[in-house]
Amino acid sequence: MLKRLLAVLLVLGAYGCADPKEHSHAVYMLIDTSGTYAQESAKAQRIVNYLLGTLQPGDSLAVARVKSRSFSEKDIIAKATFESRPSQANAQKRAFRDAIDNSLRLVMPSRYTDITGAMIQGAEYLNEAGAGRKTIIVFSDMQEELDKVTVRDFPISLRDIHIVAVNVVKLSTDNVDPRRYLGRLDDWKKRVEAAGAREWRVINDLERLDSILTRS
Repeated sequence: MLKRLLAVLLVLGAYGCADPKEHSHAVYMLIDTSGTYAQESAKAQRIVNYLLGTLQPGDSLAVARVKSRSFSEKDIIAKATFESRPSQANAQKRAFRDAIDNSLRLVMPSRYTDITGAMIQGAEYLNEAGAGRKTIIVFSDMQEELDKVTVRDFPISLRDIHIVAVNVVKLSTDNVDPRRYLGRLDDWKKRVEAAGAREWRVINDLERLDSILTRS
């Protein structure tokens, strides 16, 4: 009887010592600001507002711009790990929303689009956050365009990260030849899977935002 009681206490103690980060969710959202895609910023704000209303205490959120070269913390517009006290969490979310609104209102379209560099930066942030679930949301047409000196043609690591491409609009060249669009998405799928990502999803219907944070 004593042995059974000790065993139960050990199990309960193990649960009590569990790291709460294992049950938290860290999200890094990338917003493409290149060319005409910068005009889609209102939709990006809608997604950020959804995330702010859905993420729980202990969860983390960061939003960054995708620009000509995006492997830098300077591209992060706002970031926060939400407190357990509702008053503090609400204050964090208001400040976060204001930072996003101000940044996107003054957004200047970038000439190039460094999606790879932005993903690498996002993966670093998520790994440092130490959350049990990690997600990168890419708000982009997924057309990467680099200048002649930026090098991104090398293997990257997205180990155990969920990658969700959102609002992947079709370019004029895609309308001429739909294979370009499908091929672009297939190339990214192969690349993120080769990088160790847990999954790759594309969500173009913003009425389905609830599926962005579906826990699997």
